[in-house]
Amino acid sequence: MEKIVSLCKRRGFVFPSSEIYGGLAGFYDWGHYGVALKNNLKKSWWNKFVDARRDMFGLDSALILNPKVWEFSGHVAGFSDPLEDGKQFNVMFKTSVGAGEEATPAYLRPETAQGIFVNFKNVVDSFHPKLPFGVAQIGKAFRNEIAPRDFIFRQREFEQMEIEYFVRGKEWEKYFEYWRGEMLGWIKEVGIDQKKVQELEVPEKDRAHYSKRTIDFEFDYPFGRKELFGLAYRTDFDLKNHRLEYLDEETKEKIVPHVIEPSLGVDRVVLALLLSAYSEDVKNKEVRVYLKLKPQIAPVIACVSPLLKNKPELVKYAEKIFSELKREYGRVEFDDNGNIGKRYRRQDEIGTPYCVTVDFDTLTDGTVTVRDRDSGKQKRIKVSGLIQYLGEKIE
Repeated sequence: MEKIVSLCKRRGFVFPSSEIYGGLAGFYDWGHYGVALKNNLKKSWWNKFVDARRDMFGLDSALILNPKVWEFSGHVAGFSDPLEDGKQFNVMFKTSVGAGEEATPAYLRPETAQGIFVNFKNVVDSFHPKLPFGVAQIGKAFRNEIAPRDFIFRQREFEQMEIEYFVRGKEWEKYFEYWRGEMLGWIKEVGIDQKKVQELEVPEKDRAHYSKRTIDFEFDYPFGRKELFGLAYRTDFDLKNHRLEYLDEETKEKIVPHVIEPSLGVDRVVLALLLSAYSEDVKNKEVRVYLKLKPQIAPVIACVSPLLKNKPELVKYAEKIFSELKREYGRVEFDDNGNIGKRYRRQDEIGTPYCVTVDFDTLTDGTVTVRDRDSGKQKRIKVSGLIQYLGEKIE
């Protein structure tokens, strides 16, 4: 963990929040590469579970909801952790809306799910979906954890990727198994080490108040086997509590759909991904650290460099290639700081899959050196075919 935490700060992935004033436990700020990595993960999730499907609708609900939402959902009464003396401590962050004596007590949402449930009727009235269908949301949630710990694993401010999938009650088991496979498929796609993922059937006494069945998919973190994401069967608990119904077109009866919930914490996924990708080997008799991230997930796809920064003809040519790749892929960097070996090491730690170097041969034959991050091998590629070459690698 120490190596990951050090790399994250050194290379601009994650910083302790308000560090110049001593920080604040349970809060972290995401740097340039961390934001890029998170955005790529969220884009991958959204593409797979929303854009590529016909039965899914997106939502972005408010962070602060009417306080009655949390009363009817059971969070005010039951969303607690025990203190040492046995007294229950509700982990929802309290706030207020309005000014002075007229201010209304409220909460920062502890989960994104309730924003979906209270919009159930809006989604149905707007889009007239047939069962089964789902609503997906990516957004921040807040929990006043008694003891935040283990870097970005347990925080007080975090981000979730959640789906509430609405089904007929008699079909819940079929769709529970379906979403189990879908979730495992996605974490494999983004590059999380499958050998470190285990399934835990959560016993009734440990399940959330709304769940009739939950599987925790746990990851072998350096600090122990802990939850990476969860799959819950929430029954009809939430819609029933909010007094929401659905007109079943098959039976022409009003029913309360049941819910399957695949839920992931973005920050925990990032940590598991970094731990899966972290690699060391020996190059030129020195230990090399690199992040073995997939090109579609890596913060930077390619880095373009002139072999020497004091040769204007090389710099000009490299700038031209950089501009073309930047327009095509966006996630491309230009680097002429230090010698070429140091640039490679820097990009390796960021997880950049390919480094493109402009040298003196480029000026005569129109080829560049493309270095592969994982193997360290280099290949001469025509500048005219560079976009196609990288595109094929990324795909």
